[in-house]
Amino acid sequence: MTEDATGERLRRWRLVLGGDTADGTGHTLSGQDAAIDGALTALYGRDDNPTAGRERAGGLGASAPSVARWLGDIRTYFPTSVVQVMQRDAIDRLGLGTLLLEPEMLEAVEADVHLVGTLLSLTKAMPETTRETAREVVRKVVEDLEKRLATRTRATLTGALDRGARVRRPRHGDIDWNRTVAANLRHYLPEHGTVVPERLVGYGRASRAVKKEVVLCVDQSGSMASSVVYASVFGAVLASMRAVATRLVVFDTEVVDLTERLDDPVDVLFATRLGGGTDINRALAYCQSRITRPADTVVVLISDLYEGGIRDEMLKRVAAIKASGAQFVSLLALSDEGAPAYDREHAAALAALGAPAFACTPDLFPEVMAAAIEKRPLPIPDAGAAGPDSPR
Repeated sequence: MTEDATGERLRRWRLVLGGDTADGTGHTLSGQDAAIDGALTALYGRDDNPTAGRERAGGLGASAPSVARWLGDIRTYFPTSVVQVMQRDAIDRLGLGTLLLEPEMLEAVEADVHLVGTLLSLTKAMPETTRETAREVVRKVVEDLEKRLATRTRATLTGALDRGARVRRPRHGDIDWNRTVAANLRHYLPEHGTVVPERLVGYGRASRAVKKEVVLCVDQSGSMASSVVYASVFGAVLASMRAVATRLVVFDTEVVDLTERLDDPVDVLFATRLGGGTDINRALAYCQSRITRPADTVVVLISDLYEGGIRDEMLKRVAAIKASGAQFVSLLALSDEGAPAYDREHAAALAALGAPAFACTPDLFPEVMAAAIEKRPLPIPDAGAAGPDSPR
């Protein structure tokens, strides 16, 4: 290994190990490397075990100016994805959440879904001077999400809605040939090796009438923060489609119908109150009472299934909704955060009712909704749905 390669390797190990007396690198940092190390030390330098002999001392103190400088430093030295992770860690480790109540702090941070969740959890304590800045931060994140998700969601669901509206005398360009062949297999002529279609099945043309009703029932307990953000965005997108009547219900131990606010997902988010208990049964009872056309309704429960209400009643409620003819979808999370923590016993019980629960990414959600609208099997991710045979 060349001297330059050895030096680079030692430099990297020095940044990783943090410069403790026993790190073994013997490498001294200078210039920008020293500044990067200082930013990392401020966040990760503290040790929970004071007897471990570490010399590093982390922390940003309670000074807003020092935190603002640190936020500026990490944006200088690290890519956005890393900055967002470090901000999240600072909120957890250093109490940065409290300082986010100051407008200058909000202007310095890199906004993302996780930051929005933190801000929503602080709304009760947020002074009026900070509230408008917080709304602008949230609006920026929401608008970015809408740009990313809206076009594909509308296209996917519009196709599903149109395929669901079959007509008996379609124009040539509107014929659904796969379904037409399937419907006329008994008219197969072996001598000619072809099917003679006596009945054509076509795609229905888009109409202004409401074709489907979607009820989004979203758990707003603290662990579901990212799911609440994404659900509000998707709720607004669905509400913008004339063929879909959309209802958004959020719940903890209380149930709040936010349907009237769906024209502005930022208003929806600031009307939520992250934290508190969970009463899924009560929320589903409310949603069930609002179903008027079961055969044309999709109910989407987004929850980690930690039920604080009456478990057996919750399961009976799900069974009744399905028995009425409505489609029922259970999502353990609607986010990009990977496998969530969830109540496995309740998930297994739902699976036994024919309603497997699974985590869903925002990119997969349009496909899940399209499948539910067309009443075909849901595109459950490779990890599989939570159920009796799920890994413990």
